[in-house]
Amino acid sequence: MTRNDTRLGVMLMVGAMAVFASQDVLSRHLAGEYNVWMVVMIRYWFFAAFALSIAARRAGGLRAAAHSAQPILQCFRGVLLAAEICVMVTAFVYLGLVEAHAIFASYPLLVAALSGPVLGEVVGWRRWAAIGVGFIGIMVILQPGSAVFSPAALIALCAALMFAVYALLTRYVARADTSATSFFYTGTMGAVAITPVGLWYWQGMSAPDWGWMALLCVMGALGHWLLIKVYEVAEASAVQPFAYLQLVFAASLGVLVFGEALRPAVVVGVLIVVSAGLFTLWRENQARRRAAR
Repeated sequence: MTRNDTRLGVMLMVGAMAVFASQDVLSRHLAGEYNVWMVVMIRYWFFAAFALSIAARRAGGLRAAAHSAQPILQCFRGVLLAAEICVMVTAFVYLGLVEAHAIFASYPLLVAALSGPVLGEVVGWRRWAAIGVGFIGIMVILQPGSAVFSPAALIALCAALMFAVYALLTRYVARADTSATSFFYTGTMGAVAITPVGLWYWQGMSAPDWGWMALLCVMGALGHWLLIKVYEVAEASAVQPFAYLQLVFAASLGVLVFGEALRPAVVVGVLIVVSAGLFTLWRENQARRRAAR
């Protein structure tokens, strides 16, 4: 049963973003010591178990959750997200949390730009203008052609593009499947896809790092549980802007925990990108309200 409690929804969203940012800190630490594939594989085992337990508790159980009108697309979504997480964690290692998240913040703009060809949505000139402004912000962060530019920045940009495609496919499958079905396939198919690769790159892990790994798995499940609760108690349009707080939390932790530098160009670029992203969210909300009249 859903209800409309925006204040509680915002609080839950802020909590979820804080949890995900902390998860990113643990991912960066573990991926700096061990193979990325193995770290993400273990994380996905726990995620799959969580998805299965959620599905089993819903009406119809696992059979209802696994029933999909478009199973191939759902499987592809799950595999794509697992691959995106591997790419993003790699970006954390080579680029740091601050700059990786600064570049990744462009994904809502990529969603807006690709919503036309993928979903057939109409993208007006105002949203195209916002996408263009956001692109300028990315260029400010990347500083191509300067001595500051790092080729590793392209890893984070690739992760942003992959996540944008995943988000668009999630919207697309929602036309025929329930959110419970999408969540089921996201967890299980990601685990199935990454397990053979992760096992191939298996490494021995120290006892303290197993503790960090366990905490990472628990926090991953907690973050997803909080997100589920967010959308149960509040409208997505009201809480979605607060998702940008993950960038703030992750950047702060990157500076405090890993001693990363916060370049002025990154701050300026992020402000441009986030402003453009918030504008596109506002335009989408306006369009939905007009369509509902």
